[in-house]
Amino acid sequence: MIIIDSKLTANLIKEAATLPRRRKNYNFHTDYSDPVNRMLHAMEPDTYVQPHKHENPDKREVFIILKGKLVIVEFDDNGNITGHFVLDPYHDNFGAEIPPRTWHSLIVLQKDTVVYEVKDGPYDEATDKIFAPWAPAEGSCDCEKYNNNILAALGLL
Repeated sequence: MIIIDSKLTANLIKEAATLPRRRKNYNFHTDYSDPVNRMLHAMEPDTYVQPHKHENPDKREVFIILKGKLVIVEFDDNGNITGHFVLDPYHDNFGAEIPPRTWHSLIVLQKDTVVYEVKDGPYDEATDKIFAPWAPAEGSCDCEKYNNNILAALGLL
């Protein structure tokens, strides 16, 4: 049995806060060839998840909030926002599923946020994600400004 409890999430949160990317994942699948990837992500508000999509092979992603708060944002092929949903367990917004071939990103709104993700496998780093060419690359000095512009456009800043 795999247990998800406060001890596991507290350790993950603590580690995420010390890392340069300001996030840390914990895989429940033991092999990248697993047909279903399951993991926890602990994330801090200053992390940046570059908009991306999963196609060729097509994969869907499911995010379920365990702690904290974040917004999932969807985009069209030009980077225009087409939808968003705030995951917040205190407002009964528990999860969302992103269909394959959909540009999306996550922006963390609250310290010590933890989500459970389920994604079609297998995982292959070379084909897992297609990163949006219209968004800053991870590590760019424009990442914080990019996220803040999205939050402002959504009335969340």
